[in-house]
Amino acid sequence: MSSAANTHSSLTLVSTTNAPAAVGPYTQAVKVGDLLFLSGSLGLDPSVGKLVEGGVEAQTEQALKNMKAVLEAGGSEVGKVVKTTVFLASMDDFVVVNGIYSKFFGNHKPARSAVQVAKLPLGALFEIEAIAR
Repeated sequence: MSSAANTHSSLTLVSTTNAPAAVGPYTQAVKVGDLLFLSGSLGLDPSVGKLVEGGVEAQTEQALKNMKAVLEAGGSEVGKVVKTTVFLASMDDFVVVNGIYSKFFGNHKPARSAVQVAKLPLGALFEIEAIAR
């Protein structure tokens, strides 16, 4: 696993090449004390930097894989996620996304918000951000 961490006073910037690079002026995650704050993860293939094909299902699965890679780079894991926010291009995808999300988290059930937004970066259909221990 390739990762980098830059420390600025009491916070650590976390990044990994196992997830797509940020598409703007931000970092993949910031660690403050025992908490890890993850930026939004899209369904981008980290090797090419483009959205995966296959619609909302494929994008959701890839975004969750990307989130997992950032969690691990920050010294955390899926079972330590305490809160997520899910952004959907269409609330019509809610049931499909819930099925993939539920399978990904298993018995672990972090607090969550899910909202439909007018538009996501790069025309994505799904985005997720998280806070973990």
